[in-house]
Amino acid sequence: MTAKRALIVDDSRSARVILSRMLEAYGLEVDAAESAEQALEYLKQARPDVVFMDHLMPGMDGFQAVQAIKGNPDTATIPVMMYTSQEGDLYVSQARALGAVGVLPKTVKQGEVSRVLYQLRLLPERREGRAAIVGVPAAADAHAARPERHHERADLIERAERVEIDRAPGAIVGEIEAAVRQAMAPALKELNSELRRFMLAGFEAFAKRITAETKAAAATAAMPQPEALAEPQPAQPTPIRWPLFTAVAAIAIIPTLVLAVLYARTLDSTKQLMQSNAHLASVVEEQQSQLASLQQAARDATAQATLGATANAEGTTAEKVPYGEAPLSGARLERLRSLIDDLKASGFRGKVKVAAYVGEFCLTGNGIEGYSMAADDLPVKRCDLVGNPFDDGLTSAQRQSLPFANLLSSLQRQLADAVTIEVNYAGRRPAVAYPEGEQLGRATAGEWNRVAAQNNRVEFITEPAAQLADSAG
Repeated sequence: MTAKRALIVDDSRSARVILSRMLEAYGLEVDAAESAEQALEYLKQARPDVVFMDHLMPGMDGFQAVQAIKGNPDTATIPVMMYTSQEGDLYVSQARALGAVGVLPKTVKQGEVSRVLYQLRLLPERREGRAAIVGVPAAADAHAARPERHHERADLIERAERVEIDRAPGAIVGEIEAAVRQAMAPALKELNSELRRFMLAGFEAFAKRITAETKAAAATAAMPQPEALAEPQPAQPTPIRWPLFTAVAAIAIIPTLVLAVLYARTLDSTKQLMQSNAHLASVVEEQQSQLASLQQAARDATAQATLGATANAEGTTAEKVPYGEAPLSGARLERLRSLIDDLKASGFRGKVKVAAYVGEFCLTGNGIEGYSMAADDLPVKRCDLVGNPFDDGLTSAQRQSLPFANLLSSLQRQLADAVTIEVNYAGRRPAVAYPEGEQLGRATAGEWNRVAAQNNRVEFITEPAAQLADSAG
């Protein structure tokens, strides 16, 4: 059976990756396009089974693309599903009126994707999957269970088949134990050989002594005694040989005592070795932490020097944006207000540019449960995602908070034509370079995210009216 194919049209890389992983989990082949124009060129050469269309994109938007697809007889039968952060009954009605089959949110879950694929008949009927599992015909199973309960069980089976177990690497304690065993193996082997030779020698001596005493007793008993011929004497009880039993007990106890002493010494040596290894590990970890701090301090100093030089040369100031916050909100709001007050006091005339830049962070998580900042000691190569899905999922209105929009409107009324404010979203243009090459192989998530925090910023650029006139001339 030929695999079904889906086309994702979205200018957000992280949104394309998240939806692609969900679709590939159901065996679909996925192609992607960054714009509506690129998607239309793709449809001239290929015919996917479904198209997932974003709404807000540079150039042609999602609704215009849907109209173009449905207006072409060659592509009119391809189902189109809107995949966007837009919501509301009015938006859904508009999308369906243009020919879209429905709307999926950017925060879509696996179950919603599964339901859409079943509705579009891009996955086999669930009763067929159940019949294959229990070994009975699908028709018999359809009569035996209700459709609702049948779908729930199929969903549970699909989720169970896709569970992945991430096995963590072995702890350092196991490595220490292996090293101790390897170091103590020759000594224990030699000790075992010495004890074996000692016991064999003791048993041989004891056996010789017993044999000699037995032969002497037998010879004495065989010789006739004159007293016995003259008059029989009453039998004497055999004396108990206490020295013999004492020697046997000593031979049995001595190896046990020796083994106990050697075992105690082995435990002490092992404990000391583990303590030494733990101390060395702590020293190495402390030195690595100090080295990382020094490296980061050097990078921060370089970045501050670079940003300071830029600010002095071009009248630029920068404000960092913590991950998970809208760019034009919070501290950036106060910075703009303070800058405008200073410019008004100095009689400045010209333009103030507000440019928002996006940093790429090292994150852990998934597209279903969400992403969060990775632990500082995690290697960068083990990050689940390097990007900024939070910013990618924001609309233009969400990037600019309501207080910022109100401040901007108020300032424009106050300043009139003396000062104009221009807001621009510049995308991914790092001010500080991310680790590359060999440095990337040794970099941790903490080092990477400190660079990303400097690149995730809002810059305020002032351009006097004279400079604007020169550039226009």
